[in-house]
Amino acid sequence: MAKTPWGELPVADAHVHFFSHRFYSSLASQKKLASVAELAKYIDWRFPEEDSAGLAKTWIAELDQAGVLKAALIASVPEDEQSVEAAVQAFPQRFYGYFMVDPLRPGASERVAAALGRRHLHCICLFPAMHGYSIADPRLVPILETAADYRAAVFVHCGALSVGVRDKLGLPSPFDMRYSNPIDLHPVALHFPQIRFIVPHFGAGYLRETLMLADMAANVYLDTSSSNRWMAYDPAGLDLRTVFRRALDVVGPGRILFGTDSSFFPRGWNADIFEQQTKIMYELALDANEARQILCDNLVALFGG
Repeated sequence: MAKTPWGELPVADAHVHFFSHRFYSSLASQKKLASVAELAKYIDWRFPEEDSAGLAKTWIAELDQAGVLKAALIASVPEDEQSVEAAVQAFPQRFYGYFMVDPLRPGASERVAAALGRRHLHCICLFPAMHGYSIADPRLVPILETAADYRAAVFVHCGALSVGVRDKLGLPSPFDMRYSNPIDLHPVALHFPQIRFIVPHFGAGYLRETLMLADMAANVYLDTSSSNRWMAYDPAGLDLRTVFRRALDVVGPGRILFGTDSSFFPRGWNADIFEQQTKIMYELALDANEARQILCDNLVALFGG
């Protein structure tokens, strides 16, 4: 149980990046380095061994210290689903498994079917702007049909997209913002009502469009994660309190998922995000039951257990 303004409550973090050895290996390769260890020239982070269960244990210790009951772990490069799968298999009571898919890669649909078929993964993560496709592209239909068959959720990153570690390493991020509007998800969400779609960061700059989408599609959930620095783009000068209030006005507490966007060590779990968001929810006069929905129960209800 975590300490909150309402007293101790269970917390389940809906957005934790699982920066596996393969994730760092991919960065090292793009940087043309001989090994993951050479990344230390650029970032003062700890790099995990190839054993994903070891990184999972590190996360367990971190979550235990913060009083966090469960976390959704995100495989943060395509074709790294087995890293998160190993973590979930080792600690099924503590983790939900999310994995990134580039649907334009050969064999993507078959990989999704195989990954979901092993039953340790719960959510497919799609990044249209990162990989250059529309979420409404017909080529995604087989993947979405598989998600529907397995009752998996689908996370769709919309809005502003930056990957901080790429900036630190001086790697380019040739993302295409033309594919970042959450309105594009509307016909897809209507066509697949059995899929629960998750839009992180309140739409990351597309708050109005995200709220329109969620209002018209009851199977769309919002994730609160990250610093939400996209608020600086809003001409009206949004603050996070206003963002929460508008989201609550439109979807209520039952379709909002608390998340931190935690990722690397030694920082570990980002308690500052938790403290900021719980303070805002308390000041907005949510009662303890409503806070518990957002902080834990909604995520658990999505995946059970």
